[in-house]
Amino acid sequence: MVPHLITALTGPINELEQRMLESMPAIERWFRLEWMEHTPPFYTSVDLRNAGFKLAPVDTNLYPGGFNNLTPEMLPLAVQAAMAAIEKICPEAKNLLLIPERHTRNSFYLTNVARLVEIFSAAGLNVRLGSLDETITEPTVLNLPDGNTLTLEPLVRTKRRLGLKHFDPCTILLNNDLSAGIPEILQGLHEQYLLPPLHAGWAVRRKSQHFQAYEEVAKKFAKLLGMDPWLINPMYAVCDDINFQDDTINENLQVQVETLLNKIRRKYKEYGINEKPFVIVKADNGTYGMGIMTVRDAKDLADLNRRTRNKMSVVKDGQEVTRVIIQEGVPTYEQINDAVAEPVVYMLDRYVIGGFYRVHADRGIDENLNAPGSSFVPLGFAEPSHLPKPGAKPGASVPNRFYMYGVVGRLAMLAAAYELEATDPNAEVYD
Repeated sequence: MVPHLITALTGPINELEQRMLESMPAIERWFRLEWMEHTPPFYTSVDLRNAGFKLAPVDTNLYPGGFNNLTPEMLPLAVQAAMAAIEKICPEAKNLLLIPERHTRNSFYLTNVARLVEIFSAAGLNVRLGSLDETITEPTVLNLPDGNTLTLEPLVRTKRRLGLKHFDPCTILLNNDLSAGIPEILQGLHEQYLLPPLHAGWAVRRKSQHFQAYEEVAKKFAKLLGMDPWLINPMYAVCDDINFQDDTINENLQVQVETLLNKIRRKYKEYGINEKPFVIVKADNGTYGMGIMTVRDAKDLADLNRRTRNKMSVVKDGQEVTRVIIQEGVPTYEQINDAVAEPVVYMLDRYVIGGFYRVHADRGIDENLNAPGSSFVPLGFAEPSHLPKPGAKPGASVPNRFYMYGVVGRLAMLAAAYELEATDPNAEVYD
């Protein structure tokens, strides 16, 4: 099922789809060569926006939740990808310690954890759950909506290893994005594989670094296809020393927003796009759709109401916002049952394993959909019949649309690989 896309079957996005299909062998070879040089993040989810005139990633998550939104039909692909990933990292792996978020009472999130346990158990690992929550001092059983249970256990740290009582894992998988900082208990592990690495967490990571890397990837890919990288790349700027509680909003932010809006206007004029551009201002670190606002006119920043100031001042775990990324707004013209929708692509290792549409009936085409009230409709990546069909009319074929989403999702994942290499504190530096 492809949701209704309110654009004609002509124009940039369908030309892009056609070009990708015609270039499929070259694209797949290009990815193959890139993965020979770079290590993909262990798992990744990418939020995409399809405006009809451009298709671009707007967020890349290196600690994805939401695996519970993948359909059972997608699980064989996920298990196969998990096997490949584990084999590459630690072929003799037997025990996997999974460390989830601290907010363990959220039933949707717990169902996501259960799905991860299912995937990695099927991949041949003994999976147990360890909690960073210091109030968990003994095995604690959590009930799931489907009647199943999960058991959280207190972590046990020795000098160089981390595990549970009577459980010594060779691999530790974090499903906790470390927004609150890097716990001491996770530091200084030299004899175990910690996935993703600590510098992938929001205590260190910055969205602007990711999109800087993505810009590099998009330019390489666009050169391969002979196209304008803007068609797959959201422009951005960064603004430091922000204080949203200050009555006089940072003047530099207004200047940066207006500068970026002007750049977008020029691109719209170049492509004959009769839309009013907008930007998304969001915290440069953090997740969960927090610290985000849509700005259509830089003047609006001079008169933010108290509610908006409060919303923009802090993100997950109470972290104060002092630096923002200003990102070109990519409207979404995809709809399901008259509600706006955006595709989210899920990957394990280098492989696309599935995804879903995030749908929100109360949000507009230029607003953040990762908010209370959103729902999820599965994508159809995993069915065997969904291999791309090069002869199909652009925009009309489910597999072709999904192939395009998978390509752009993988570009964002490759950018994350670049980003993690550039920010690795243990990387060797050559003069």
